[in-house]
Amino acid sequence: MSPVRAGGLPERWLVVRLSALGDVVLATGLLEHLHRTLGWEFHFLTRPAFAPALQGLPSVRRLVLPEPGALRGAQWLKACRDLAARHEGFGLLDLHGTLRSRALGALWHGPVLRAPKLALARRLFGLTRAQRLGAYLERTNVPQRYALAALDQAPPRKALRPVIHLSEAELAYGRDLVAGLGDGVPVCALHPYATHAGKRWPTGHWHSLAQRLGMVGWKTVVVGRHKEPLFAVAPPEGTTDLTNATDIRQTCAILSQCQALVTGDSGPMHLGTAVGTRVVALFGPTVRAWGFAPSGPHDVVLEAALPCRPCSLHGGRGCRRAERCMRDIDPDAVARAVLERPPASD
Repeated sequence: MSPVRAGGLPERWLVVRLSALGDVVLATGLLEHLHRTLGWEFHFLTRPAFAPALQGLPSVRRLVLPEPGALRGAQWLKACRDLAARHEGFGLLDLHGTLRSRALGALWHGPVLRAPKLALARRLFGLTRAQRLGAYLERTNVPQRYALAALDQAPPRKALRPVIHLSEAELAYGRDLVAGLGDGVPVCALHPYATHAGKRWPTGHWHSLAQRLGMVGWKTVVVGRHKEPLFAVAPPEGTTDLTNATDIRQTCAILSQCQALVTGDSGPMHLGTAVGTRVVALFGPTVRAWGFAPSGPHDVVLEAALPCRPCSLHGGRGCRRAERCMRDIDPDAVARAVLERPPASD
């Protein structure tokens, strides 16, 4: 167990991580670790859209969900005062580190712990792509950086893997749906969507991957939400498209019954790790040094070795090379990664 950074700390904490889905999911392993090793309990302040990922966690006693409009301007300052008053005797665990969460910290009545963001190192690495800076950043992933808010040293990655607790009813839903795709047939989930276009694998590559897996007896199921479904006309044979048909909990239940998940650098990537599904992650404009690589024992990251990577933190910057970093990830290589379980590495 890593030592706590300071003595005399409370056992109850308000955690702040307002966005995005992946960031919230990545906090779950730390909270379970602190609950298990130190007996800490948490209230979790986040946006309502991400709350389902936290349901059923033993460490999270209450979800604190702001009202619409409460996160802006004078309304947020009022909400900060109310939160501080309602959580008298609590510590504040700030995993967000923005002006908004710092305003809450300034009004907090108890101890405030804040996770290091390594913002300067990230910016310098993004500008220079210096190998030493990349190696420095890769020493810790995001859950470990979260842990450094409370601990003198970060626990191993495997101790902080994200976790999603599914109910028996949810697991039964996932089993029934996946079994309906083909009795005893291996199933690979595909998550082809991303907030930023630069992180999307080309549509034709997804078609090719589904066809390659189908040729060796696998079924594929598309999950996620997007205004333009991947297979808008007709999915390849053996592929079931559930785009926009499932919520976060249902998606987790389906992933838990799949043999693999192929996805870009996305929130559902971490959902896959959290339910124990092997993840094949496709990284283009983003890199492992940012700390978001999946951390399961059989998870793998595929990426193209291009000197222009990384080009941004979240993949939102326009690309002058037509997203070559994603186009150069070959469907055959992805299919092999799905079919060939890599050796465990923690």
